Amino acid sequence: MSQDTQPNAADDPASKARLRLWLRLLKGQRKIENRLREKLRDDYGSTLPRFDVLAALSREPDGLKMSQLSGVLKVSNGNVTGIVDRLSKDGFLERVPVEGDRRAMRVCLTKSGRDHFATLAEAHEGWIDDMLSEFTADEAEDIAARLASLLDHMNEGDDQA
Repeated sequence: MSQDTQPNAADDPASKARLRLWLRLLKGQRKIENRLREKLRDDYGSTLPRFDVLAALSREPDGLKMSQLSGVLKVSNGNVTGIVDRLSKDGFLERVPVEGDRRAMRVCLTKSGRDHFATLAEAHEGWIDDMLSEFTADEAEDIAARLASLLDHMNEGDDQA
């Protein structure tokens, strides 16, 4: 089939609708993220990256090695190191040597860190609930299921690479 006879996505109304959907998802994600950053800064003197580190470690009672933490957060080791340093200085994290590996350290939440994260997580959930209050529980579950299906579909292609 020559280029002249191939369907043009720009002429397809479904293609235009999907492009608009993508742009609205992106705009919504940015708006929500910006509001979360603002609320964390204004209400708790914190940042979203600090919240993300605490959240990741809250799911790992035994802590994570720095390289694992970087992998979970999908950021470089350098980005994580500065945040971990500041959270450690604030008493929210501790570094524990990894047995059998003199160079590796495991990062764990302290009791103070767990308590601080619990406070942040409760506020975070409230902010999200408020921002998305236009949706009923059923609507939110339906949208979440559709997005999960989309991600599953997109991840299928990743497995073949």
